[in-house]
Amino acid sequence: NKCAACYRQFNRKEHLVEHMKTSYHSVHEPMCGYCGKRCRSLKSLREHLIGPLPKAECERVVLSHRFASLGIQDDLRIDSGKTRAVALACKMVGGGSDGSLDLCAKVCIIDEYENILFRSYVKPHLPVTHYRHETTGIRPEYLRDAMPLRQVQRKIQEFLCNWEPIWKIRPRGGKARILVGHGLDHDLRCLELEDTATYPPLMKTSKLSNSLKYLTRAYLGYDIQSGIQDPYDDCVATMRLYRRMRSQYHRNENYPLATDPQNKNNFASWRQSELERMSPDELLTISRSDFYCWCLDSKDHA
Repeated sequence: NKCAACYRQFNRKEHLVEHMKTSYHSVHEPMCGYCGKRCRSLKSLREHLIGPLPKAECERVVLSHRFASLGIQDDLRIDSGKTRAVALACKMVGGGSDGSLDLCAKVCIIDEYENILFRSYVKPHLPVTHYRHETTGIRPEYLRDAMPLRQVQRKIQEFLCNWEPIWKIRPRGGKARILVGHGLDHDLRCLELEDTATYPPLMKTSKLSNSLKYLTRAYLGYDIQSGIQDPYDDCVATMRLYRRMRSQYHRNENYPLATDPQNKNNFASWRQSELERMSPDELLTISRSDFYCWCLDSKDHA
């Protein structure tokens, strides 16, 4: 009674079935290239390979093969036919009596080639009480004649919608661009949003978000956000993370897919007795993930 995905052992078959119902194992989980174990996040996979108590055989392989054993395709090539994604980042100054209220003061959007599509200082709708110059590099004179926030919002919306009316925007497959960012907690209604802060494979084992600085160092191999920070650098880092995750090769799942909300729990159509007669591999075959894997973006727009 061993789970075919995470290799957890169970004393009773019904316990394995209950585990499969709530674990959402799938082909989209990060997988060890040596033993085949699937992990919830890349952080969990790193601990399996090079953590405090790594599996000895897997550790030897990863030290000699780097990304190959992490199950990560180390490929940042761009297919010119799949350039719908854009990355957005902002830099904030402080408002309020103590300067703790975040106010957008600079915005940048880039395409998959890392070309700047839109960059502008933004005139906040509230008075600025702290320019945070040591990290933003922004001075009062930069915002004096800057574009008003409402105008910036309209320009960004038009660009992300690809000049398609809001009422025509569809969750997948429309003209609207895929927006990539890190910690984008704004409600971008009806637009595709890929947030590297909340993408499960890039989160901590505690299901909390990693910082963009950590993700860039861990998975791209360079440092950002030291000294004065430019939103362009954040855009580039999030776009490179997105492209790396999108380039992962996962075999196609049979329908129903977990990306269809009504099919998220694919076990509901089976009786308990039928599930308990299945082998661990058969249970894994019908299991689906509880998140949208970015590899599907490349398949959708191939």
